[in-house]
Formats: sequence, structure tokens, C-alpha cells
Amino acid sequence: MMTTSAFEILGPVMVGPSSSHTAGALRIALVARSLGPSPLEGVTFTLYNSFARTYRGHGTDRVLVAGMLGLAPDDVRVRDSFELARKAGLAFDFVASADGAGMHPNTVTIAMRGADGTTMSVTGESLGGGRVRISSIDGIAVEITGDYPTIFVAHQDRPGVLAALTSGLSAGGVNIATMRTFRERRGGRAYTVFEVDGGLDQRLLEYLRRAPNITLANLVDVPGASPVAPDAHLELGFDSGAQLLALAGEKSVGIGELMRRRELELFPTADADAAMARVLAVMREEVTAPIEDPQPSLGGLLGGEARALRDGAPRLAGALMGDTLTTACAYAMATLERSATMGVIVAAPTAGSAGVVPGAVLAVAEALGATDDQVAHALWNACAVGAIVARNASVAGAEGGCQAEVGTAAAMAASAVAELMGADPATCLSAASTAIANLLGLVCDPVRGLVEYPCQDRNVIGVADAISTAQLALSGVLDPLPFDEVVAAMKSVGESLPAALRETALGGLAAAPSACSACRRGGCDR
Repeated sequence: MMTTSAFEILGPVMVGPSSSHTAGALRIALVARSLGPSPLEGVTFTLYNSFARTYRGHGTDRVLVAGMLGLAPDDVRVRDSFELARKAGLAFDFVASADGAGMHPNTVTIAMRGADGTTMSVTGESLGGGRVRISSIDGIAVEITGDYPTIFVAHQDRPGVLAALTSGLSAGGVNIATMRTFRERRGGRAYTVFEVDGGLDQRLLEYLRRAPNITLANLVDVPGASPVAPDAHLELGFDSGAQLLALAGEKSVGIGELMRRRELELFPTADADAAMARVLAVMREEVTAPIEDPQPSLGGLLGGEARALRDGAPRLAGALMGDTLTTACAYAMATLERSATMGVIVAAPTAGSAGVVPGAVLAVAEALGATDDQVAHALWNACAVGAIVARNASVAGAEGGCQAEVGTAAAMAASAVAELMGADPATCLSAASTAIANLLGLVCDPVRGLVEYPCQDRNVIGVADAISTAQLALSGVLDPLPFDEVVAAMKSVGESLPAALRETALGGLAAAPSACSACRRGGCDR
């Protein structure tokens, strides 16, 4: 059963510009750092596929270094990681590899060198929306997702080692859910990954580390992974739109309240309402600050567009978009501007689509005079829709094109706006269905590998799609296809898109003759 937190859908709160290429890459580096030698002397990052082609434009290089320094995804010092690393005496370099066949589009190998001469390499994949997976350690294939509490043990391939490990865990009262051992050759290095059901005592780890033939035993913390096991039973759990509607009907609540209660069931000791209040606060800051004080983006393609749209409203809005949609579009553009300066934003569900949900929801909320509680319930609703898409399709441009990012965000926003306007759950999901259908097949083609153009403009289209489809559903113009079938269609279309149209900056607008020199502002250097 899906155990994804709502705050991995509206989240993470992060430094822009890309959830997969920035927040996800940083999280991979954090995992590598936890497994590698300490103190660390040097590191080489080898990037593959989409990472290799767009890492400078996405700030992937900066965040990888930041992760090795232990910085969090929302730490603004990420922008200065190169200088911080040099001050810390950490040497680093980057290799953009042309070899990536068969690998995930967003893959990096992190080769670490300790001050004592020890080495370790960790390969990770960024799956979209900040989610990550570790796929190999020292060239030996593993699979670490963090779905369960995970213990990583490096040892020699000797008789009795596994028996000693399992006996030690058993003596410590730990139940093993899965155990996988990987070795390079008979009698050589080996790694065992334990996924366990319960918490781990630090004394147990120390015991394992002292066992014969053990070189390393660590608890692997995969940022963004749910601490709740996927085989857990949730009273309010759901994996599909149909299950969501059935539960909402059974409990006689809206989608937003159902998702809120599910979060409380997943994390009973956490303050979910405070976490959502933080999301709302960051969203309000990201949609307004760039309008009041525009800043040039890292790549020079953005800076001031949101203010220009707002300033043109008195002359244009009446005849064209109207006040609410104009505000919503300006808010969406502002969020992308903030992200493109490596400012702090909320991924929704990704950084590349981060403007759609706050743009639509906050503009409509202002027009309605909605309370913070009503806005929060709309945002909980958006989390539910995004979680279903992430579960059954993808929210990563590198996997499914821009339809996976802006299309999903438009569906989330459409459903949220519909709930804000008083719609029942079925009407909300109808709006979400139409929103995805309108953007089916949208390609991901960032010019010069930057999450700037056409990303900002597509967030505007996502907002317009969300608000118009919400109005359609509220007017009784319902989508003839169930939400789950529309999501399945999006998945199929995304898998059919060629790699050049999935965030590689090799096709679409990115391949236009003027794309390499395109710049809306002066000072471009790439």
C-alpha cells in the first residue's frame, strides 16, 4: 500500500530549480556521505544521461557537493557549496559520461576518497519529486529505497558471516523483512542489505561492527522515504482514484480531510497541521517576493516576467484572462523565477511544476476570501491527487515528459480549486481527469538544460488548465473517463516518448536553432 507522505508530494521544501536534478541529487549525496569514508578528502561525481546533459543548468553540481557537506535541501547555502567545500578542504570534480545505456535517466556515481586512503563508490538514481534509490555500491548492484528501515553491512565473503549477522539481529529483537547479499567474487568483498520491521538500537549496530570479517555496518537513512513499511495496513490507505472515492464516501469527508487524516494515521506523533502551515507560508512567499523584487535567474532566461504580467493587468485582464486568472498566472511565474535563482520553494509535485498549485489555489482563495483552514484542505486535496499519479504513473519529466510534471500539477490544482469552491470528491477527480487529458503528451524540452524556458510559460498553461477544468466540472461538464484510466493513459504516453523529449535538452524547443543562444536578459554565458 502507498505510504508516501503528503509532504513528499507538496514537498520537499527545497532550494530550486529542480526536484529531481537538485533535491533528489542532493539526497543521493547525503546517502553516499553516510556510507563513505570519514573524514572525506575528495570526491568524483560521474553523471549519466539527463544528469550528464543538464547538470550545470539545474545546479546538480552544486547540490551534489552540498550533500557531501551534509547540507539539507532547503539550506540556502547550497548555492555556495563550491566555496564551502574548498574552505573545508574537500576536493571535487565532475565527469559527464556518454555511457548511460540501460541506466535510469537521472543517475550519478559518487566515488569518495577518505583521508586514510579508503575509497567507496555509490551509484544513485533520482526518481522524480525528490525520491531516490541507491542502485550500486562499489560496482556491486544493490537496491536501497528506504521503504523499510535498512541496515547496510560491508563484509568479507566468509563462511559463517551471514549466520553471525542474522543471529545478532535476532538476539537484538529485530525481525528481518528481507535480506539480500551481493558479492564481487567468491571469498572477496560482499555487501548485505537488511530491511527490517522495527527500530534499531545503536548498541546493536556497534555489536555488528565489531563482528569478525565486518568492515562497515550502518543504518541507511534515505531522505524522503517513508518510515512506514509498504506492507503496513492503513485504515485510510488508498492506491487509486477509485479507492479514494470509496473511502471518502465511506467516511463522509472531502478529499482534503481524508488525506489529512491519512497523514495523521501514517505519522501519529507528527504535527501535520503545522507542516502544512509551513508549506502554505513558503508558497505565499514564493508567489509574491519575485513580483515585488525581481531577480535574474541563474541562466539569464527569467527575471521580471511575473511583475510584467501583474503590471499589465489593469490594461489587459478585463478583456483577456480576468483578474483571478491573471493573478494565478503571475503567481505561477513568480514561483519559477524564485526557483531559477536557487531560492526556497515547495516542490508541487516537482520544482519544474512548482508554480501551478500555489498559483491557482492562492489566487482563487484570495478571490473567495477563503480562510487558511480552507486553503489547507485544498492543499491536502492536491496531495492526494499527486500521490495517486506518483504511485501509478510518474511525476518526473525525465521519465514521462512535462505531462508528468505540469500535467500532474494541473490535475492537483484543478481538484484543489474544485474543493475550495465546494465540490464533492467525484467532481474534484473529474476536474483532475480533464486537466491531465488537456496536457497529454506534453514534452519536456528545457532550453539549454535550464528549468526556465519553456518551463515558466508551461506553468502558466498549467494554471489556466487547472482553473478552466475546475469550472467545467463545477458546471456539470464532467470527464467521461475515470481518473485512474486517464492516469494510466498518461503513463503509457510517457513511456512512448523518445528520450530526446524527456528532459534531456536534446529535442523539441531545446533543439531549435536559437536555443543555444536564447536569453531573455543580458549576461548569458552558456
